[in-house]
Amino acid sequence: MIVNALKKLLRKKPDKDRREQLLLFGLVDLYLETGCPVSSNSLKEQGFETLSSATIRNDLAKLEQQGYLVQQHSSGGRIPTSLAYKHYAAHYLNRDALPEKEADVLAQGLNRETREVARYLQSAAEAVSAASGCAVFLSSPRFDHDFVLDVKLISLDETRALCVILTDFGEVHTSILHLGKRTSNQTLKKIEAYFHARLMNLKLPSLSSCDQPLADRLYNEVMLRHLANASHFTLEEIYKTGFSKLVQAGDISDTATLASSLSLFENTSYLRSLLKECGKLKQMRCWIADDLRAPSFTPCSVVAAPYAIHQTYVGAIGILGPNRLPYRKIFAILKYAAAEMGKSLTKSLYKFQITFRQPREDFVDALQAANCLMLEDKKRGKPA
Repeated sequence: MIVNALKKLLRKKPDKDRREQLLLFGLVDLYLETGCPVSSNSLKEQGFETLSSATIRNDLAKLEQQGYLVQQHSSGGRIPTSLAYKHYAAHYLNRDALPEKEADVLAQGLNRETREVARYLQSAAEAVSAASGCAVFLSSPRFDHDFVLDVKLISLDETRALCVILTDFGEVHTSILHLGKRTSNQTLKKIEAYFHARLMNLKLPSLSSCDQPLADRLYNEVMLRHLANASHFTLEEIYKTGFSKLVQAGDISDTATLASSLSLFENTSYLRSLLKECGKLKQMRCWIADDLRAPSFTPCSVVAAPYAIHQTYVGAIGILGPNRLPYRKIFAILKYAAAEMGKSLTKSLYKFQITFRQPREDFVDALQAANCLMLEDKKRGKPA
């Protein structure tokens, strides 16, 4: 909170414009902390003892005329507008560091060297969500030299199955397979075992003359789909978590606001565009209320910070929360998280000899990079 700093600054008798700014920031701080309209008496008790009540009231009235504050009742306190939040956020964007105790807790979820980079990114997002109490989303490049570790087949109905691909990096990909004929759960399990044996270079189980052609067709289809998806890389991967935390936020409690916030969070292409903008600028960005230019008005704020691997900016991590967001804390969390993620990923990629690539618009160029992908682990032995 800025109360202690205010006391020092006010002793120097700041000019009128500076005094109004200090009053505005003091009011925003109190409102962020309490969620209640702030009166002139409350400000006087919280660091503005040297100012008269009349001076505070006059300055607040001027700030209200300028669009920074609103007063819901003539006898009540004032609350900050989105314009006030923007002014406050711009002032404190890169000023605060995360307290050591909070940094130590967050580091436990971020400082890790692992080959499972996809799983690491998801757990990193969850760690930031836990620290901030907000929904979190992040973008990442495509990591090469991954291979399919296992394939699961789940029956949806007699002629369709859900295919779940698990990779060595911890990625999970799903797709629907059309079987072309009625297929029992028992047959699907046999085909799944056949897939596993081929991936692991084990002795292939025997299948009936009816099931063998189906198993071969499905295996080829699954692998070709996965290869095409890995090769045709035109969009950054997006990881999301923590939307349930917004439900607990007091400012996003009514149904309409919650629905519009969910709509924004589920709009992956729009979230990706925000993260991409942040990455291009190579610095932290903050969007408040109408800054978001979302398809429908959403009383939310988004803060994002870019992260780098080998000193190359490759993605960004963002936080979605209400307008009444503890901005200074969020800025410090994201600044620390982005730096630690970059360090951990750099170490992991060097240790496990993993390369990465950015999205490519040209499918042909992307396809040429497909030799980096191993659908099956060629280091394993030959089939028995």
